[in-house]
Amino acid sequence: MSTATLDREDLRTTVADVLDVDVDEVTDDVDFIEDLGVDSLMALEVMVVLEKKYGVKIAESELREVTNLTKAYDLITEKLKAA
Repeated sequence: MSTATLDREDLRTTVADVLDVDVDEVTDDVDFIEDLGVDSLMALEVMVVLEKKYGVKIAESELREVTNLTKAYDLITEKLKAA
C-alpha cells in the first residue's frame, strides 16, 4: 500500500518543465492540446516522466483522457491509492 500523496503544485511544475512552458500557463483547467499545443509525442513524454516520478503505470487509453492538470492529478491520485 502506497502512502505517497500527490502535490498539485509539484505536478504542475513537472508538467510545465516537460512541456517547456511557464508554470503559470499550466492552470488546473488549461487544455493541454487546445491551449498549450501538446502533440502525441509531447503527451507521451509527459506520461513517461509522470510514471517514473510517481511509480504508476498510465495506459494509452487513460492518457487520451488526461486533457488538463486536474484530470492528470485525479488519475495519478487514484493510481497511488490503488497501489
